[in-house]
Amino acid sequence: MAFTPSSPRYVPPAWLGPVAPVLVAGGAGVVAIVGFGLLVAADPKAVAWMLLVVGGVTGLAAWHVVERLAAVTPDLGISDRAAHEDAPPYASLINALPDPVLVIAAHEPDDLTGRRFVLANAAARSALRVQYESGLLVTVIRDPDVLEAVDEALFGGVEAEAVYEMGGAQERVMRATAKPLGTAPDGARLALLVLRDETDIRRAERTRADFLANASHELRTPLASLSGFIETLRGHAKDDEGAREKFLSIMQAQAERMSRLIDDLLSLSRIELNEHIAPHGEVDLVGAVRDVMDSLGPLARERGVRLEAADLPCRGEVLVAGDRDQIIQVIQNLVDNAIKYTPPDKAVRISLRGKASAAAAGAPEDPRAARFSLLTPDRGAEFYAAVRVSDSGVGLAREHLPRLTERFYRVEGQKSGERSGTGLGLAIVKHIVNRHRGGLAVESVQGEGATFTAYFPLAAHEPAAADA
Repeated sequence: MAFTPSSPRYVPPAWLGPVAPVLVAGGAGVVAIVGFGLLVAADPKAVAWMLLVVGGVTGLAAWHVVERLAAVTPDLGISDRAAHEDAPPYASLINALPDPVLVIAAHEPDDLTGRRFVLANAAARSALRVQYESGLLVTVIRDPDVLEAVDEALFGGVEAEAVYEMGGAQERVMRATAKPLGTAPDGARLALLVLRDETDIRRAERTRADFLANASHELRTPLASLSGFIETLRGHAKDDEGAREKFLSIMQAQAERMSRLIDDLLSLSRIELNEHIAPHGEVDLVGAVRDVMDSLGPLARERGVRLEAADLPCRGEVLVAGDRDQIIQVIQNLVDNAIKYTPPDKAVRISLRGKASAAAAGAPEDPRAARFSLLTPDRGAEFYAAVRVSDSGVGLAREHLPRLTERFYRVEGQKSGERSGTGLGLAIVKHIVNRHRGGLAVESVQGEGATFTAYFPLAAHEPAAADA
C-alpha cells in the first residue's frame, strides 16, 4: 500500500531532508540552462558560464548532503533495525547462553509438522548442525521422546524431560528439558527446549562398568595360572630346581600380561572419557613416524623383521591437528601389531600420504584386497594426512575385518608369537583416531598381509593441495 502526502499516517522518509538541496539545485539548474540556452543560443560562451555557475551551486548542495547524511545515518540504524526488527526481545539473551536452547511454536496439537523452532541460539545451531535460526523442528530433532516432551510443554502446560542420544561417530548424550512459555500474540503455543550435555557423566558411568566387566573377565585366566603355579611350587615342586625355574618364568610372563592388560584398559578408559572433545594442537606426523621406528627398531631386530619407510618427507613438512602422545600411540600400536604378525626375514612397510582428501586418504592401494572402513569421520575436514602400516603376514579373511576393533577380538588360527597382545590395541587406535576426527581403514590380501591406514585432519595452515 502506497501512502500519499495527504494521508494522516504519512511520515516523510528521514533521508529526504538531506537530499532535498540537491534535488532543488539540480532542478533549478536544468531549468536555468534550458531557458538561458533558448535566449542566447547564439552565444556559446554565455552557456559555458551558466554551466559553471550551476555546477558550483550543485556541488555546494552535494557537500551539504554528505555532511547531513553523516550526521543522520548513525541515528537511522537502517541495516541494524532491518536485521533485528523481527527478532524477539529476548533473542540476544538466549543467544548468549552456553547450553543449546530452542524456542518452539505450534498452533494445532494434531499438526505434527507444524512444530517450528522460531529461535535457536548459537550453541543449538552448533550442536544440531543447522545454519539457520528458525525452521521445522522435525528437521533437526527426530527423537520421539524429545518430541513428546515438547508436546507436553506446548499443549499440556507442564515441564517434561527426555534423554536425547545424538548419533554419529562422536556420540553425544543430552538431557532435553521442555518448559511451557505461554501463548504468542498470534495465538501460537510457545515452549522452551533446553539441551544439557551429559556425555561426560554417561561416559564415566559406562567406562567404570566396562572396566570392571573387562578386567574381571580378562584377568581371571592369568590369575588362575598364577594361583595354580603357586600351589605347585608350594607342593611337590618346591625342591625341584628345574621345575621351579620353569614355573617362575611362566608366572613372570603371566604377571607381565596382567600389567599390560591393566595399562591398556586404563588407557582405553581415559581415551573414551574424553573422546568427544577434539584435541587442540599440532603434531609433526613425519617426526612421530620416525620416533616410533626408532623406539620399535630393537624389537623388530629381535624378531628378525625389517622396518621399511617408503619415501617419508622431511620433519616438519606434514602437520596434523592433534595430541602428539596419542598419535604416537596410534602409530606404535599399528607398527607393533604388524611386527607380531610378520614372519622373520620379512618387512613391515610404513608410508605417509599428506594433503589428501578423505576419499584419497583412505583409498586402498591394491585392487585385489578386501577392504573395510573401520571409522569414517562425521564432519569431514578438507584435507588429511594418512599413515599406512603394512605387514607381511598371512592376511585376514574378509569376514574378520569389521570386528577387528572390538575389544579382545582375536582371529582364530592367527599366531602372534611369544609376545601376545591384550586384544585392546586396535580398539585404542580406533578411539584415538575418532577423538582426532580422523578415519581408520583396513585392507588385506590373504597370504600376502594386511594394511591399516589411519588418517588425521591437517593443521589449519597447511597448504591446500589435495591428491586426486
